[in-house]
Amino acid sequence: MAVPLRFRLNHEDVEIHVHDPAATLLDLLRGDLGLTGTKSGCAIGYCGACTVIVDGEAVPACLQMVGLLEGREVRTVEDLAGPGGLDPVQDAFVTCAGMQCGFCTPGHVMAVRALLDRDPDPGEEELRRTVDGNYCRCTGYVKILDSAREAVALERARAQEVR
Repeated sequence: MAVPLRFRLNHEDVEIHVHDPAATLLDLLRGDLGLTGTKSGCAIGYCGACTVIVDGEAVPACLQMVGLLEGREVRTVEDLAGPGGLDPVQDAFVTCAGMQCGFCTPGHVMAVRALLDRDPDPGEEELRRTVDGNYCRCTGYVKILDSAREAVALERARAQEVR
């Protein structure tokens, strides 16, 4: 028997019926909703490839049961770019070449976005801790950290424009 589920996804109200409330958010996003920007890596919440933002916190979508999403706010990498162009975090990753194969990039971008939403001026240690939560087998993290630092700078500049 299908169970109704209502939540917000990328600023839109979603109502779907799920057959298995214990299914993962990752499977729902990729399989049922066609949002394939969130990647499937380890399936045990360790690699960070499937990072999304739920109620303002970066979480591994492979561990988030869909039955627990009722009334919650979910953001995926598909939500970041808007009519004005790339999100500052995405822009920073492009500017600093913070990716090679690109598989881990959505998870890194979402983790840094969640950090900046929570703290628009994080210190170096917080940036390192955020980046450390996502595996990358290609870049060695130097360019990813450069991208995170650039994202902070772009976020500051955007805040100054708003004032």
